[in-house]
Amino acid sequence: MKITDIKPFIVQAHNDNWVFIKVYTDEGITGVGECSLETREETVVAAVLELKRHLLGKDPMETEKNFYLCFRDEYWGACCVLTSALSAVDVALWDIKGKALNTPVYQLLGGKFRNRVRVYANRWFFGGDTPDKLAALAEKTVAKGYTALKWDPFYKAEAIITPKEMRGVLAQVKTLRDAVGWDIDLLIEGHGRFNPYTALAIAEELKPYKPMFFEEPTMPENMKASAQVKLRSPIPIASGERWCTISDFRSAIEADAIDIAQPDIRICGGITQIKKIATMCEANQIPVAPHNIHGQIGCAATMHVAATIPNFLILEYSVEEIEWKESLFTHQYKPKDGYMYINDRPGLGIDFDENVALRYPFNNISMVQNLYPTEF
Repeated sequence: MKITDIKPFIVQAHNDNWVFIKVYTDEGITGVGECSLETREETVVAAVLELKRHLLGKDPMETEKNFYLCFRDEYWGACCVLTSALSAVDVALWDIKGKALNTPVYQLLGGKFRNRVRVYANRWFFGGDTPDKLAALAEKTVAKGYTALKWDPFYKAEAIITPKEMRGVLAQVKTLRDAVGWDIDLLIEGHGRFNPYTALAIAEELKPYKPMFFEEPTMPENMKASAQVKLRSPIPIASGERWCTISDFRSAIEADAIDIAQPDIRICGGITQIKKIATMCEANQIPVAPHNIHGQIGCAATMHVAATIPNFLILEYSVEEIEWKESLFTHQYKPKDGYMYINDRPGLGIDFDENVALRYPFNNISMVQNLYPTEF
């Protein structure tokens, strides 16, 4: 079997964009992958087309070899744009391999360690501009079966946080905890905002509300800062969504910078690399909670991996309603009572309709405008 073509598709998703690819072969088997990368969608597409010229004519069954050759070809070093493109290709090749062998991808990864994958809800909070409104949205989300909720309560705080801002954060967290009770996990997102001193002060303030973890309290590339926080924080520290190579995770482990690893299959090297990252974390008794905030292709691929690793903790899931999602994806995965269940279809068990994808083209939106819409 030989690769004959690779096509990228940018699909609008309200205030975001999804980027999918489809890999074609001379035997008529196709595979799908995802490389959604906020504000860098067109750059990622260019990287996909760059990889295409290396991969045409190659055997899609040779996933390890294809990944290695493409990664090593990046002589000037890896960055998230290049690894995102490569991650999408890698996932698509695993999809092809599963279809060619008439077996689900999870079977190729060692078989199921668990039959269901616990998920936490993200993007449930739109419109929650007061603690009471946020609590009402939280209750609505919990009523749908979710047992864990993540959000960023810090709004415009950067580097440090003022007493007034901290009171606002605590008002949110307390109101949510009172609304949903103690059986629901709360996960706090930091988006890399703070210096170590501020991050530790925040963690101490949040301690009474028992969050599952504090995500990216400091910039993810600053391993020393993360290690300073992790050493003294009363709350587990999670990071990894912006680390794009297995070496980044090795560095974090060596620096003792994380309690929980959050690799993103769209960025860290696809199925080939995220499985290795999970194994490396397992050897260091670090649980894995994959980052997963975009389209259904990346979600499906991550679920296949999550089902096979012993140290899986929980998977992120976007509950935002996109009207055309139902028509775009075939056999999409949906949570039930806070869990996802993998189907037994060959490959990833999911596909997308190219014609529907073309009806919802690129949306030129800035992440900064999303975060601070009144100031830009």
